[in-house]
This record gives sequence, C-alpha cells and structure tokens, in this order.
Amino acid sequence: MILTSSTYHELSPCAATIGCFDGVHRGHRHLIRQVCETAKKKGLCSVLITFPVHPRQVMHADYRPQLLSCLKQKEDLLALSEADYCMLLPFTKELSQLTAREFMHLLHEEYHVQSLVIGYDHRFGHNRSEGFDDYCQYGKELGMEVIRANALTEDGKTISSTLIRNLLKEGQVEEANRYLGYSYYISGTVVDGYKVGRRLGFPTANLRPSCPEKLIPETGVYAVHVYVGGMPHIGMLNIGHRPTLNNGKDLSIEVHIIDFNADIYHKEMKIEFVRRIRPEKKFNGLEELVAQLKEDRDTVKRLLGSE
Repeated sequence: MILTSSTYHELSPCAATIGCFDGVHRGHRHLIRQVCETAKKKGLCSVLITFPVHPRQVMHADYRPQLLSCLKQKEDLLALSEADYCMLLPFTKELSQLTAREFMHLLHEEYHVQSLVIGYDHRFGHNRSEGFDDYCQYGKELGMEVIRANALTEDGKTISSTLIRNLLKEGQVEEANRYLGYSYYISGTVVDGYKVGRRLGFPTANLRPSCPEKLIPETGVYAVHVYVGGMPHIGMLNIGHRPTLNNGKDLSIEVHIIDFNADIYHKEMKIEFVRRIRPEKKFNGLEELVAQLKEDRDTVKRLLGSE
C-alpha cells in the first residue's frame, strides 16, 4: 500500500528502510527482503520510505536526473514487493538540513520506526558526513535498532542503480535487464515524425517519452518488444540523430513495428529493450540504408520472431 506522510501516523510500529529505490532492481529487492525478515522476527510491520522527487532536484533546481524509473513505475514496482507499506516522504530543504540524529529522531517519533535497516552504502543527514557507527550510537540513544543490510553481488559486481545506468549508457541492455530483474522500458505518446521511413518501406512510430527525466540508452538500433493498447509486437528501434538523413542534433526515438500496419498517432506506446543490434552509422545514400534496415529486420525476427 502506498502512503503519504500525512496518512502514515495511524500505523503501528515498524521496521523500515529509506532510499530513492530508482529502478527497484534486484539489489533493492534484496534489501526489501531483509526489511521484511526483520519485521517478521520482531512482530512489526514493514515499511519502505522513499521520495516523490529526487533529493538533488530539491537542492539544485537545474539538476536533471537520469532515472531508471519515474515515480509511477517506482510506486507500481514497490507495491509488488512483500513489504506492507511504502511511504512517500516529501524531501524539502528543511529536511535536508537535519543532522542524521535529528532525522532518525523524526523517523522514530513521527513514523514509529523501531528497527531501521540501512543499505550497505547508504548515508543520510546534513552533508552525509556521518556513517554507520554514528547511526548505531544514535539508535541506542533513541531506542531504535539499527541494522546494516548486506549487498547483492553477482559476477563480482554489486547490483546498484549506478551500475545499471552505466550499462544502459553503453547500450548493454541485456546485462542491465539481468540486474534489473525485468526489461528496461520507455513509454510515451506516438507523435508525428518526418515520415521518411514510410517512403523507404519502413514506417516508424516516433515516441515522445512521458517521463523526460528517464534515461535513454546509448544510440543505436535495438531489438525491442512494443506494446500498443496493451497488445505485444516485435520491433526494431532506432535511437539517434539519423546522420544519413542529416537530422542535425535532434535525438529521435523511432520504432518500426514488424508486420504491423495501423494508425497509432497520439496513442500510448511502451517499448521494452531486448538487445542492441548495432551502433548508429551514416550510410552512403538511401539504398545502402534500406539494405541495412532489411538486415536489421531479419535480425530482429531471428531474435524475437519465435516468442
């Protein structure tokens, strides 16, 4: 259940953790399990405390995060977890000025946190200058148990939002998906484009993302699953500047949906990344471009056609 700070006060004592939970990836779900196990042992409810807006956006108005999940997706993913509640705590400049001890006092007195499970690398409080030993000392003073969660590692890597962001920025969507535990996606509205693809025999749907702060993976051509009106299709997605067509600096996100012919302008569309096929490149004319598009389509069909 998703709660706001104003509806939270009626809840019973809890075991909780706090964080941005960007992406709600497998590392986050590993942390959530530890919170739920702690709550069960102690007869408490389990609570995840997160923020509706990235804290750095509150502190720096010009900061533009590259999110793995917008708020609605984050809420949906957290609601699917085994935790009893998720609380949206507004991050304000006043909150940012609290010391770690003051913040823990707020959690204990206002939000009934009896056990605080802290992510392996998480720091909080003004200037984030204090560490886990300090939190334990404050917890003793406040009557709050403080527990350090262990990280989830795989292939010698600690699964984190930063790791996944870096993989997506490199176009390594298969590996990013493995650490996320689901297929990374972008969604939005189909908008008018230049309609060049239609003349080439490869009509494309141009996507305007609904969350402008969500990270767009590295430029290139991708095999993707496409959902329009909830119906699944396969497609080849191009992210880039269309150098063969002299598109300039504008970044386009356009998908050719294979074996599909319908008017979907202004409809909602969701695109799930499966694999990056190749980088973007400039071709010596439209004939060469069309030949490559045919090859890309065959590749996507081999990868996804039997699904």
